[in-house]
Amino acid sequence: MPRVSSIDHVQLAMPPGTEDQVREFYVGVLGLTEVPKPPELAKRGGAWFEGPNIKLHLGVEQEFRPARKAHVGFIVDNVTELVDLCRAQNLETTNINEVDGYHRAHVFDPLGNRLEFMEPT
Repeated sequence: MPRVSSIDHVQLAMPPGTEDQVREFYVGVLGLTEVPKPPELAKRGGAWFEGPNIKLHLGVEQEFRPARKAHVGFIVDNVTELVDLCRAQNLETTNINEVDGYHRAHVFDPLGNRLEFMEPT
């Protein structure tokens, strides 16, 4: 029987025309690198980002609604610094708390998508 062995990438949605906003956040704040989309897919808009062990795609959704509950959980090395940086960008954040061996907080990207940042304790 076939089985799933790993995740290749995660995709979040974005409204049309917000590529610059997502670049500013995912590259400028989170430090990911934008990678080119294949030409056929680039016609649809959106943006792809990568980092160590991360592939994150943002795809255009005409009837966009941000993911307020569903989210991606990222391991980070300094959740306090990251949350402070996001707050300085006037992004919605939650307070840092501890759960199951992690300091964690949620940040909502500029489009309102929920992201979880987890720092091992």
